[in-house]
Amino acid sequence: MTNVAIVGTQWGDEGKGKVVDLLSENADLIVRFQGGNNAGHTLVVDGQSYALHSVPSGILRPGKISVVASGVVVDPEELILEIKALTQRGVRITPENLKISEKAHMILPYHRLLDALREGAKGGLKIGTTGRGIGPAYEDKAARTGLRLVDLRNPAALAGKIKLALREKNCLFEHLYGQKPLNADDLTKRAVSWSAFLTPFLTDTYLTIQDAQGRNRNILFEGAQGVQLDVDHGTYPYVTSSNPTAGAVAVGTGLAPKDLQNVMGLVKAYTSRVGEGPFLTELSDDIGQKIRDTGLEYGTTTGRPRRCGWLDTVPVRAAVKLCGIDRVAVMKLDVLRGLDELKIGTKYLLDGREIDWVPADLDILARCRPVYKTVPGFAEDIRGAKKLEDLPRAARVYLDLLEELLGVPAALISVGPDREATIVLHQYF
Repeated sequence: MTNVAIVGTQWGDEGKGKVVDLLSENADLIVRFQGGNNAGHTLVVDGQSYALHSVPSGILRPGKISVVASGVVVDPEELILEIKALTQRGVRITPENLKISEKAHMILPYHRLLDALREGAKGGLKIGTTGRGIGPAYEDKAARTGLRLVDLRNPAALAGKIKLALREKNCLFEHLYGQKPLNADDLTKRAVSWSAFLTPFLTDTYLTIQDAQGRNRNILFEGAQGVQLDVDHGTYPYVTSSNPTAGAVAVGTGLAPKDLQNVMGLVKAYTSRVGEGPFLTELSDDIGQKIRDTGLEYGTTTGRPRRCGWLDTVPVRAAVKLCGIDRVAVMKLDVLRGLDELKIGTKYLLDGREIDWVPADLDILARCRPVYKTVPGFAEDIRGAKKLEDLPRAARVYLDLLEELLGVPAALISVGPDREATIVLHQYF
């Protein structure tokens, strides 16, 4: 039995979906442990592209069990649409291969509305939220006023909880934002319709995970977003509302911390970021645009263009330490093809002195400038590479430098979007 957590080391969009899909071939359970449908994982299998948001990436593997654990916040309407869309494309989804935690909190229409109104009211101080209601749902969870999926089993009690929640939310909508109040009866009717579809999938996923652990099954834990978006350890306030760090595996699933055996950190061969917030190695020039276009750097969930730049190893090294990462997966190396030279940020220069950490004070961080190491680029098409020796020397020099700077070896190298376009250097299962 082996279990592995997959986490992003940057600001998300590192390619976790592809890696989870790849490793799930030898996993028994694939478990999503945090975040909401603001995350999007794009998978390419046999030339077909699949965009997943709440459903774990292992769903494309027949015979595997996908689990949405209690640390996730779930938008019932969006989840139903996602399941139906995948089913229409021939993906088999039943209560036997998709299990959803009845303890997971729901994202409701008033969460989405509140998210959008708050962001709109911030003007130039906006964070760059997706507007999916993730933050407000986690707020209610922490305030102990949230509604969980288990509430769908009892429509009468659910109606009362919705009325109570709207007492506060409608006050905000009417008196702070000048919006019409939401109708509790209408929302209750919608919730009852979700119940009929979703309740067959609901279970106590803690028991599912513990049972698999006890039976020596292979478990793959799928993170969303990236460590730099962690609400505690990221570039606050330009972060998500959950913990994408490996420590959240135990909190979000019920797995004992001592039982987490391996952590793979995904690092894109360059850096991208969606929304606002500091980005020291950002390229606002033709090189940045070339990386964006070649890498198809547009949000899976929102379609927003991502900001792109050189790889910055300062925050990635922090992620390695925070998560206990033992190996990294280097993603999208093929996107760097055709650049004359490649740069990697190694440290920051702050007021004339070098530092090796990300300052928590964003005003201080804004005074930092990246220190780069530069290596030659490569022109060869590497998408057909099957082993390290197939890569051009310049690409291998870049990888060697990356491993040296991070202090951990690579487990795999992604050289293209398809499942098979991967150089596997280490087998976890």
